[in-house]
Amino acid sequence: MNTAATTEKSTWNIDPAHSVAEFKVRHMMISNVKGRFTTISGSLHLDEAKIENSTIEASIEAASIATGDTQRDAHLKSPDFFDVENFPALSFKSTAVRRLSADELKVDGDLTIHGVTLPATFTVEGPTAAAKDPWGNLRVGISATTKINRKDFGLTWNAALETGGILVGEEINISLEVQFIKA
Repeated sequence: MNTAATTEKSTWNIDPAHSVAEFKVRHMMISNVKGRFTTISGSLHLDEAKIENSTIEASIEAASIATGDTQRDAHLKSPDFFDVENFPALSFKSTAVRRLSADELKVDGDLTIHGVTLPATFTVEGPTAAAKDPWGNLRVGISATTKINRKDFGLTWNAALETGGILVGEEINISLEVQFIKA
């Protein structure tokens, strides 16, 4: 007799209209500048019985960068930074999920930016309990954060300031607010 428990595994797709990938970087060593990427896609393969068996993949269109300044956005899309012609996407693929508490996870994975893939760990709140939207779709959400050094990914452009220091900080804070729809 087979007494193995069955698990509920499901696929959830990122809802790009209700998801955002944002970043923050020090500018001129005096304040932070924020930006976002407006085109994000991907999926969550959720093991509801054992979250540690879940996986996530996401892709961001590099050319969708928006900082509120068209001149800065054009520079960030150029070969000095993201080089969107040669590296059109940023991506993440999980390799491990660890539960820290009832609503906090660590998600390890491979982060690819500017053609460079390195390990990264996101601190994740969620996923939230599933909720039904007015059209009958089930949805869950997560919030995730991490910090990276942009130079590790080949984003090395900078300029020295007359007063000392640099124009663009090296540490980048990344935050994600992602809503998924059950496939």
